[in-house]
Amino acid sequence: MKLGSGVQLTYCTNIHPSRGLGEVRDSLERYAVPLKARLSPDAPFGIGLRLSGHESAELLEGRALADFRALLEERGLYVFTMNGFPYGPFHGQPVKAQVHAPDWRDEERVAYTRRLAQILAFLLPRGEEGGISTSPLSYRAWVDTGDAQAWAQLTRNVVRVVKTLVDLRRTRGRFIHLDIEPEPDGLLQCSDDLARFFREHLQEGGARELAARLGGSVEEARELLRDHVQVCFDTCHVAVMYEDPAQALNTYRRAGMRIGKIQISSALRVLLPPDPEARLDVARALAPFAEETYLHQVIARGEGGQTVQYPDLPQALPHVSDPRVNEWRVHFHVPVFLGEAGLFASTQREIVQTLALLREEPFTRHLEIETYTWDVLPDELKRPLLDSIEREYRWVQDVL
Repeated sequence: MKLGSGVQLTYCTNIHPSRGLGEVRDSLERYAVPLKARLSPDAPFGIGLRLSGHESAELLEGRALADFRALLEERGLYVFTMNGFPYGPFHGQPVKAQVHAPDWRDEERVAYTRRLAQILAFLLPRGEEGGISTSPLSYRAWVDTGDAQAWAQLTRNVVRVVKTLVDLRRTRGRFIHLDIEPEPDGLLQCSDDLARFFREHLQEGGARELAARLGGSVEEARELLRDHVQVCFDTCHVAVMYEDPAQALNTYRRAGMRIGKIQISSALRVLLPPDPEARLDVARALAPFAEETYLHQVIARGEGGQTVQYPDLPQALPHVSDPRVNEWRVHFHVPVFLGEAGLFASTQREIVQTLALLREEPFTRHLEIETYTWDVLPDELKRPLLDSIEREYRWVQDVL
């Protein structure tokens, strides 16, 4: 939905389980259509579309894409952003680190992202800007960060997709950017990591590679990379990494990067009491969040700013009594309207700070609410899904 000054607010359909294009359509009918009636009855309603690798291929068969666009138009819906991070099934089975697979060294990651670009170019309303968010290149444990060949391969594959985006812009007038999303324990896990990759790899070897592919100058290629490789600024990930939103945005600005999309999401914030018995109470209260579907990275911090990082909540819980730390941030998406949940707080403050900065300077036009954990939330936090999504929209609108 359009909020003025060209800013558009949506939610990501990765929150709905789907196995095949039929279920994608069904979820739009069940959720997006009634949300439009509640939130934007008299104007088109934008959605952040998520398609798996299989669904993206299915949508490009025969008349499927034309029929899908007709369905959107009939229901008053449109697509301006897509989530191309998770490739496979995203609900109902363990995902964990496999959310990063295939990574950006893999040919299928390139092919999948190109399919999404082709789909978005067809669905994007004329005159609108489109974005596709994607993974932080790989899972950190899978890549030797000192391997120059691996970085060259990652850079080359991103450039191949950028070439596709440049061609779509030149031949069909569709401007689409690839929005890289740093995540804790990703190969790129914070603003410094992404800015360094952009500056040292994409703007150097990547620019030379793109210039060769396009037959233009390196400086022209650098500008095209600035246009077509942007940032997916996930407020949950920023908060879990203890980044200040303003400082993270300045890091990107200094690197010459633009913000393609803000993903509005919130994490658990746990203030650990000094009493050891009280900490055990906290651990018992956290246990229901240690579920088997998603990674819930934990970063613990002490008063001096030192951090300890755990790959998942089950690995962190035995260390709840560590006297060196007094705060945990847990990569578990909780509703954005939730400031507190029992013994826990949330990182809602980072959302409010980011949106305040956006009011001062409209540094992006794409906002996407992304709370995808509704089905694995502890029972006391669950509410009817349609009502919960609407409540998130209205909370964001109030903050804005």
